[in-house]
Amino acid sequence: MPVHPTAIVDPTATIATTADIGPYCMVGARVEIADRTRLMANVYLEGPAWIGEDNLFYPYSTVGVAPQDLKYKGELSETRMGSRNKIREFVTIHRGTEGGGMVTRIGDDNLLMAYVHVAHDAQIGNGVVLGNAVTLGGHVIVGDSAWVGASSGVHQFCRIGRHAIVGGYSVITQDVLPFSSTVSERENHIFGANKIGLQRRGFSTERIEQLQTTFRLLTRAGLNTSQAIERIRAEIPSSPEIEELIEFIHTGSRGFVK
Repeated sequence: MPVHPTAIVDPTATIATTADIGPYCMVGARVEIADRTRLMANVYLEGPAWIGEDNLFYPYSTVGVAPQDLKYKGELSETRMGSRNKIREFVTIHRGTEGGGMVTRIGDDNLLMAYVHVAHDAQIGNGVVLGNAVTLGGHVIVGDSAWVGASSGVHQFCRIGRHAIVGGYSVITQDVLPFSSTVSERENHIFGANKIGLQRRGFSTERIEQLQTTFRLLTRAGLNTSQAIERIRAEIPSSPEIEELIEFIHTGSRGFVK
């Protein structure tokens, strides 16, 4: 494997022969790196960590370091990352804790832009884009194909649903509904369906309009959540997206952005 002579690789690390470890990188104990993953320069990986194929780590990113959680007592928690992720400059990804399942997990095909922070026990799906300086608190869950705009902060234990978009400089303290478009002004507001994002991902006009109507009932019809769901059940044809939305609401513990 290509390992630059200035890199330091722990003898217990397992690195595929097609991986590329660049100048001044540090790969710690119990780190596994799969085929064609490249560490450009000055990247720091601490284990236990499992890194999949075809990932690209830009300079000064760090993965698997101890969490910033006062409850963390040195337990042997993990970081797991899938394939084809792009981890840009100064990204920090912290490993899990005993209180959160012991693992921080990142899926496939994600883009984490410069200065993103992924706290302990966060779970990021596939095809997610986190803009520059996005901060995810501990235990945050980000669903597949969600986008979070630059300099946004997401409170610990919040969830961002699939195909949602969060505008830049938002402060998220409640769950963000799947398929929605949400942004902070003086407070958080949902502005209906993530129409452009859903169109790009092949959702039909009919499905998008059904979601728009659903969001109007949930946020603008003067109904409480139970009343809105009754109206949705009565007036909007069932679809996988509508059922996912309702299930997302029922399983939340922090409420959701209206």
